[in-house]
Amino acid sequence: MTLLHNPVIRGFAPDPSMVRVDDWYYVATSSFEWFPTIPIHRSRDLAHWEYAGHVRGAVPGDSLAGVPDSGGVWAPSLSWDGERFWVTYSVVRSVGTPYFDLDTYVSTATDVAGKWTAPRRVASHGFDPALFHDEGRLWLLNLQNDHRPGGRRFAGIVMTELDRETLVPLGDTHLLLQHDRLIEGPKLLRRDGWYYLVLAEGGTGWEHGVRVARSRDLTGPYELDDRPLLTTRDDAEVPLQKAGHGELVETADGQWLLSHLTARPLHTPHGPRCTLGRETAIQRVVWDAEGWPRLAQGGWHPAVEVDVPTQPWNPQLPPASAHLDWPWSTLREYPDPSWADTTSRPGWIRLRGRQGPESRWAQSLLAQRITEHRAEAEVTVDARPRSFTQAAGLVLRYDSEAYLSLDLTWTEPEDEPQRGQQWRGGGRTVLSLVERDEEGARQVAVVDVEAQAPVTLGVTIDDAEARFWYVRDGARTPIGPPLDFSRLSDDYGSRLRFTGAMAGIHARDLVDASFTADFRGFRLVSRP
Repeated sequence: MTLLHNPVIRGFAPDPSMVRVDDWYYVATSSFEWFPTIPIHRSRDLAHWEYAGHVRGAVPGDSLAGVPDSGGVWAPSLSWDGERFWVTYSVVRSVGTPYFDLDTYVSTATDVAGKWTAPRRVASHGFDPALFHDEGRLWLLNLQNDHRPGGRRFAGIVMTELDRETLVPLGDTHLLLQHDRLIEGPKLLRRDGWYYLVLAEGGTGWEHGVRVARSRDLTGPYELDDRPLLTTRDDAEVPLQKAGHGELVETADGQWLLSHLTARPLHTPHGPRCTLGRETAIQRVVWDAEGWPRLAQGGWHPAVEVDVPTQPWNPQLPPASAHLDWPWSTLREYPDPSWADTTSRPGWIRLRGRQGPESRWAQSLLAQRITEHRAEAEVTVDARPRSFTQAAGLVLRYDSEAYLSLDLTWTEPEDEPQRGQQWRGGGRTVLSLVERDEEGARQVAVVDVEAQAPVTLGVTIDDAEARFWYVRDGARTPIGPPLDFSRLSDDYGSRLRFTGAMAGIHARDLVDASFTADFRGFRLVSRP
């Protein structure tokens, strides 16, 4: 047995879909507006996970330009038919409206790290699709969305048979189940003559859970279990909250596991906030005398420590790469040498400034996931901004309405007011600390720095506080007051938010995209 510690994939790894292939376990997670699309991790012992690749080409044209925050690639479902991996997912282009404006796709590969087939669009009733392979037949499950006035956005679970080669629908779409409580994220399995429908229940926030229904016939009717398989909605003190969106997987020796999402909230004066987003966890499952799945530890609350039936395994760290691969992520597109260059100045990353930090189109941003409540990031930046429209620096980002940034930029001489660029070639090179929330952006602090020298920037995160600093005369020098890092969370503000806090580097040039900034020694360390 191996003891795992949940979450097993930490920091912005939501909607896990787990599959076992021989001795390997694979998990695909949502990527939303971030690239690489659909990260996939793998493990032999369920306790230690390594990045194994991603579904490259999941988005037609490799662009999510214009997609709103927390839109993009939602809830991939990974499966294995004995010969190849299948993945189905939705690209969601509207958030917070009756219309999801989405397309559902299917892609396949013989190796998760290899070449995935070009995505093919299939019936797109709603988001959170899944595939069920049954005796050579292929079925697509989905949420049904009723966008009409008075309709229910979560109007039941539907299923359509697809031709395995063409993916064309075969026959009618079947309505499997409707329920008074919100249900989504369907997964289907067969065991002991029953078809089990595993559902996400209650929405992906504090009311989240996993509910199971079953039927003797594939197309129903399905009977709901009278109790949840997993939830924390009844106890705010459970350390792993928001537990839901599960998938049942059988081990090689006939035992059962449940992968699910969860979150580790910070308890702040404003209420609980999940800065790390939703993460991936695993539980052991047993079957009761009536044939329903139950958590091995009893009840329906997720356990932090779980014994799983595997042999310990230590993943090998990937070799250092000069390329901008994982753990780097980018917004709405892959990094491209036209704006993210690692060759012009060896040992440095050169970013060409493009649009601003609230753009949905073309940001020059590289970021990595923050995986613990205590973390530190730093980087050295070398740049020559000549206008307030040019800036480069270190950023903590959740989305376009929630970020903290410390940037090297230009401002007017001390005796001149801020009235826009005055085109006289003067001015000061400064560090500008900005915080952004739903009420807008505010400049928190400004400090003059030497115009022609690189400067090292840093931030220390301690639970809900972020303290920015820079290096002056060889010592760390604080800039501005501690800032509220908890605003960079799923739970701050009035909008739907589904991702997680990231730390990274960025550059902007709002006039002609000619300004460049060089970065060296980016370091992000997360500490339990």
